[in-house]
Amino acid sequence: MRFNFTDEQDMFCDTVRELFADRCPPDAVRQSWDNDDGRVPGLWAALAEMGVLAVLAPEAVGGLGMNEVDLVRILEEAGYAGVPEPLVEHVAVAVPALAEAGHAALEAAIAGDSTITLNLSGEVIVGAAADAVVHRTGDTLQLVTEWQADAATSIDQTRRLGVLTDIIAADPLDGADPDLAFDRAVLGTAAQCIGVARRLLEATVEYVAERHQFGKPVGSYQAVKHHLANVKIALDFAAPLVYRAAWSVAHDADPVTRGRDVSMAKAQASEAVDLAARQALQCHGAIGYTFEYDLQLWLKRAWTLAAAHGDVRFHRDRVAAAIGV
Repeated sequence: MRFNFTDEQDMFCDTVRELFADRCPPDAVRQSWDNDDGRVPGLWAALAEMGVLAVLAPEAVGGLGMNEVDLVRILEEAGYAGVPEPLVEHVAVAVPALAEAGHAALEAAIAGDSTITLNLSGEVIVGAAADAVVHRTGDTLQLVTEWQADAATSIDQTRRLGVLTDIIAADPLDGADPDLAFDRAVLGTAAQCIGVARRLLEATVEYVAERHQFGKPVGSYQAVKHHLANVKIALDFAAPLVYRAAWSVAHDADPVTRGRDVSMAKAQASEAVDLAARQALQCHGAIGYTFEYDLQLWLKRAWTLAAAHGDVRFHRDRVAAAIGV
């Protein structure tokens, strides 16, 4: 299997990376903490204009007609930039579910006129200020348009959480597969983990090169080098699993194989981002704990993403079940 991306995929990824760097620098992420909706003003409209919200929508309805292999690196870049927008929930899960169900809400979703979040495996929804929720009930999905929820807290203040307490109005999403929706959420979260881990590793390498102790850079000490080498090894093992999982989802692998692949990816990506966070904090020392230092933005995102849509134990159990043990 080839893991090389096409020139077109690389160009699209580069364009999105530039957009995030321009519209979503660390200062914008910080400011989103104080916004009522926890979002970066203007970013959602810019993503819609670029076509990011429509990546998984069919061309027949105005989408780009692309697949998860095209999307996975965009989500990776979103993790790298610390984007607070609900891209996994909206782009990776809600849009294709609406397309599969032929629901009229798809048009507004890909145009950026609405924001849709998820409630697939529990009572906590991410992006509590969203316009609708894709909600799983047994073996079916529904689009909840009116609901009540109690606010919940997260260590990552860019992830606005709510506990769903009552569904007032909802439409069935007939034709949308809830198991596939969950696997898409897992895949997207794993991709973001890779991006966050990359950001943490780069920030730490830069810091230990600049920080001096006993007359030489901290990064020149063997123990520090090996800790960061371990992060790089974990990251480079995890990323290809995420890309393979994207291929499995995009090419309609059977549910057992697809579930195995996305769970392998999420387990490894969660471990990689957790290791990156721990080593980043260790190498930065006390400054890494401070609110004023940007590192804490990615540390908190790392810890929340590692647990989102199933932690390492959950996904290892799922892989074990898939191989018959």
